Amino acid sequence: MRTDSSPGTLPAREHLPAAAAGTPVLDVVIPVYNEEKDLQPCVLRLHEHLKRTFPYAFRITVADNASTDTTPMVAARLAAEIPEVRSFRLEQKGRGRALRTVWSASDAPILAYMDVDLSTDLNALLPLVAPLISGHSDLAIGSRLARSSRVVRGAKREFISRTYNLILRGSLQARFSDAQCGFKAIRRDVAQILLPLIEDTGWFFDTEMLVLAERAGLRIHEVPVDWVDDPDSTVHIVKTATDDLKGVLRVGKALASGSLPLDRLTRPFGDDPRDRDIKDVPKGLARQLVGFCVVGGMSTLFYLLLYSAFRGFAGSQIANALALLVSAVANTAANRRLTFGVTGRGGAVRHQAQGLVVFGIGLALTSGSLAALNAATSDPGHSTELAVLIAANLAATVLRFLLFRAWVFPDQRDEPTASTVVASHTPSSPTYQAYQAHNSGQYTSTSYNNSQYANSPYPNDQFRAGEVADRTWGDPTMRLQPVRPHDSQDPRNPR
Repeated sequence: MRTDSSPGTLPAREHLPAAAAGTPVLDVVIPVYNEEKDLQPCVLRLHEHLKRTFPYAFRITVADNASTDTTPMVAARLAAEIPEVRSFRLEQKGRGRALRTVWSASDAPILAYMDVDLSTDLNALLPLVAPLISGHSDLAIGSRLARSSRVVRGAKREFISRTYNLILRGSLQARFSDAQCGFKAIRRDVAQILLPLIEDTGWFFDTEMLVLAERAGLRIHEVPVDWVDDPDSTVHIVKTATDDLKGVLRVGKALASGSLPLDRLTRPFGDDPRDRDIKDVPKGLARQLVGFCVVGGMSTLFYLLLYSAFRGFAGSQIANALALLVSAVANTAANRRLTFGVTGRGGAVRHQAQGLVVFGIGLALTSGSLAALNAATSDPGHSTELAVLIAANLAATVLRFLLFRAWVFPDQRDEPTASTVVASHTPSSPTYQAYQAHNSGQYTSTSYNNSQYANSPYPNDQFRAGEVADRTWGDPTMRLQPVRPHDSQDPRNPR
């Protein structure tokens, strides 16, 4: 998957302008299930904090997912008493389902969520959303594992959290430090395209969202937080861990197969108009070299094993040709996906055909080396043959990398992308309009049917995540309403 400066569905990030408007800048979602005792203190405390410290209009949305106690009534009463609070009920459980439904229907340009126990210090909320408002980042997460974070929790949860994040780093190559801290935010224009790609409806929702965003090249901002464990948490650790491991396996398979259209989330290089003319953004040569060496080492081992097997019933030249042919096909496929980041089936046959041409060059080098060895001695030993083949393969490997990079998998940022976008998007920014006009005609629209959001809790016709692409979305750089901070407290808040 290429995550360079090739234009994708998303425009360049821009600072959200603060101007008079009635739409909230921030929509904080609190997903709850049977939280009748904690919900009201949480909402009152969060509301008081936002009124006192947040300089823009905001909304607090209580997302009740199938509670069986009086949680829906508490949420409805809070929504009736506080103008900035709304409540919404789902008839099915699942934190991920609640977040996806409410975020998909929200009209706020910045979407966030936090757990009802407010384990995370609220002073981290403004630093969390500020990079999204400024246009610096696409997502933001609170991290309990950052060096400057201060965390109070038991050894069991500490071990589970760190082990889980090590698993993510080892299996999905995740670089973010804390996947499951209940304190995250995302820009709405990103959520519009990212949410339909996420399958999980439970606790793995966060991890899947972050992994896909990171693989697509989106910028994730991490905020060190102060966090105190809730001893009364109702989370079932064993079941959650099992579901998370299943999710890791599922997402890993999807990423390996290239079935996820992550190029829909590609952004231009920058937000300056001059950045549109940049043609040669570095493509990560060092990373490609490392990937190529790893794949090459595995391919060489595979080749030598095949050669030794074929040598038992065939001559050296035939064994070499067969082993090199099989390993070359595997090598091309591995380098296509792992080294040069090309996913999907598009162009796979052409890449294999070009890979076979490169294979022919390698065959000529290795066969010529064997011929020279046989000319020098009439009965070379098997170890001598292997040594000559290793030397010849090293030379062929250098040539293979150069041909792969320059010919088989060249930088194709100036060519139309093979994937399609999911929606038209025309922000009001003159910069982006000029950019869109410059690139018009390069992309076609396709539909993405996701009818589960048809019955939205909000009367918002500008956006439904996953709807057909020919509907125009609202402008994410919408006019915002500043709110003057004040120090008054809600008398109902015991604090």
